[in-house]
Amino acid sequence: MSNLIRWEPFREMMTMRDALDRMYQNAYLGTRWDWLRERDGSLALDVAETKDEFVVKASIPGIDPKDLEVTYDNNVLTIKGKVKEEKDVEEDQYRVRERRYGSFCRSVSIPSVDVDNIEATYDAGVLVMHLPKVEEAKPKKIEITGASKVIEGKSKDVTNKK
Repeated sequence: MSNLIRWEPFREMMTMRDALDRMYQNAYLGTRWDWLRERDGSLALDVAETKDEFVVKASIPGIDPKDLEVTYDNNVLTIKGKVKEEKDVEEDQYRVRERRYGSFCRSVSIPSVDVDNIEATYDAGVLVMHLPKVEEAKPKKIEITGASKVIEGKSKDVTNKK
């Protein structure tokens, strides 16, 4: 007598899904722990809005403020810079290496800013920018002037009398 094996299609689907997940992770996410690191060279920002201004904060430890390039053009704030790698320890001597080095660039759209009064400070590794808002255009009621003419008319009783 032969042994019958029960076919379980969901088990096969999960096996295929696991294989596809592993393929995706290896191709796009790198090794098992690489996903913990930022890979796109972007910069994490906090952007808050008050009644009078936008406040932008970016944590950029280990950089000289002179190595930062901050621009505001066409309603877009851009922060660029480069964190230099320290070479005081040989590469093969590291047991854990999580600090980030290299170039970064981040742009964010912030409308209605008074560009002449933007302020930026850098203290303890945090870039803080104050972008004051421009005076918003307030709605204005437009008065319509001119003589109004009233056209009067008379009606005639036009009933058919037979």
